Amino acid sequence: MSVDKLIAHEKDVGGIPVARMLPNHGKRTIGAWCFLDHAGPAIFEGDSKGLQVGLHPHTNLQTFTWMLEGEVLHKDSLGNEQTIRPGQVNLMTAGTGENKGISHTEQSVEGCDRLHAVQLWIALPMDAAIEPSFHHYPTLPIWTEQGVTYTITTGQYAGRQADTLQYSRLLGVDVQVSTAQELQLEQQKGFEYGILVLRGRVKFAGEDYHPNELISLSNCERDNTTNTLCLIADADTHFMLIGGEPLPHPTVIWWNFIDRDHAGLRQSVEDWNNHDRRFGDIRLDGTLLERLIAPIL
Repeated sequence: MSVDKLIAHEKDVGGIPVARMLPNHGKRTIGAWCFLDHAGPAIFEGDSKGLQVGLHPHTNLQTFTWMLEGEVLHKDSLGNEQTIRPGQVNLMTAGTGENKGISHTEQSVEGCDRLHAVQLWIALPMDAAIEPSFHHYPTLPIWTEQGVTYTITTGQYAGRQADTLQYSRLLGVDVQVSTAQELQLEQQKGFEYGILVLRGRVKFAGEDYHPNELISLSNCERDNTTNTLCLIADADTHFMLIGGEPLPHPTVIWWNFIDRDHAGLRQSVEDWNNHDRRFGDIRLDGTLLERLIAPIL
């Protein structure tokens, strides 16, 4: 097993401070997970309008939002409007292929004074014909045992299964530890893993990990269907476990686009900036939002 410590890059997204874990120097993906932001926790004061992300597109990926605090209104070019609240997942699929795409906006709900979320992207298998879609998951498998609360956001873990739509084998588990202890985390054959510390401290393979540090695990043991990952967590520790099978093909990322090669990325930039119909549209009249421009590759 190869173990790497990844440190976040601090960014500002729509007025919210975020810690960007993926892509990272030397590590671009964990399974099909190709993007990982820890947003907040943020408290809005004074005249702050909170999160305000203008209209922007996506191709060949899914956006996956796991909400911890606050409320955010999602609107997309398929006509969906959905408020996401703590303990819920929004999953938007851009579809695959040169003629497919989607666009959306994200805004804090008026009167909501805080935001804390984990935002991920999933690279889609581009050899499959996938249509754009949007799904909201208000309830997910959650249970507590021996002072640890687990929530499966996607995939299968400990004999339980989330209904979250998948096009690749993936895992996402939110883990909140109330009392300090050693944990044995279930490991699936053929998966790469990441453990993102959100609060508290985790010790793995003799090294300490703190908030906005990611344990990246590759070349994991594949001899058994289920092994375990052993770590020690302090009291009041909160972390996110993600994992998945590597994609069968390489991907490249530019701005909000994913493709097989740079030619596909250039085409997406051109199509978006020229208002191509593949991305649909949302009327922004009377809002604080604007239509974002794709930077030239």
